[in-house]
Amino acid sequence: MDQDLLNEEITKALTIVKNGGIILYPTDTVWGIGCDATNYDAVKRVYKLKKRKDSKALICLVNNYSMLERHVDNVPNMAYTILDIAVKPTTIIYDDPAGVAENLIADDNTLAIRVVKNKFCEKLIRYLKKPLVSTSANISSKPSPKSFKEISDDIIKGVDYVVNLPNEKSQSRPSTIIKLSNSGMVKIIRE
Repeated sequence: MDQDLLNEEITKALTIVKNGGIILYPTDTVWGIGCDATNYDAVKRVYKLKKRKDSKALICLVNNYSMLERHVDNVPNMAYTILDIAVKPTTIIYDDPAGVAENLIADDNTLAIRVVKNKFCEKLIRYLKKPLVSTSANISSKPSPKSFKEISDDIIKGVDYVVNLPNEKSQSRPSTIIKLSNSGMVKIIRE
């Protein structure tokens, strides 16, 4: 990947997200709609664009374990084991999230968080110094797009910036989702 193009796109996306905007961007799974996970109004815009009830929580991306620990009161030890051995992107639903917009937190006081390995996402989050919302780039109840060309015009027109990394290969499959409760319960939500 061209480093100059990558850095230019990170700078543009960062400016939008810092100012409360929403972006369409490649992740380590599918193309996502994102915003600053601490900005209530930006999160509200993402729900509105997806035509999704805000009772259905969104995923947050963090760039390392340190950021994960800042946004979850008690990260179970099992989470580190799962993340270290996972062969594909894995999102974990944690109890007692902290420091994010309240409209991101599910009714049961949980939050889905993924530690990203994608270079664009990792750098964007590092410079933002906050988690990034990530939800598939589709209207709720419609299929998730497997490539950029499958993203609807409504989504493209509804964001403030479309990250221009045409050669960025997102996987066509969403992440594995595992719920880890503080009580020790482990439940696979999506493989």
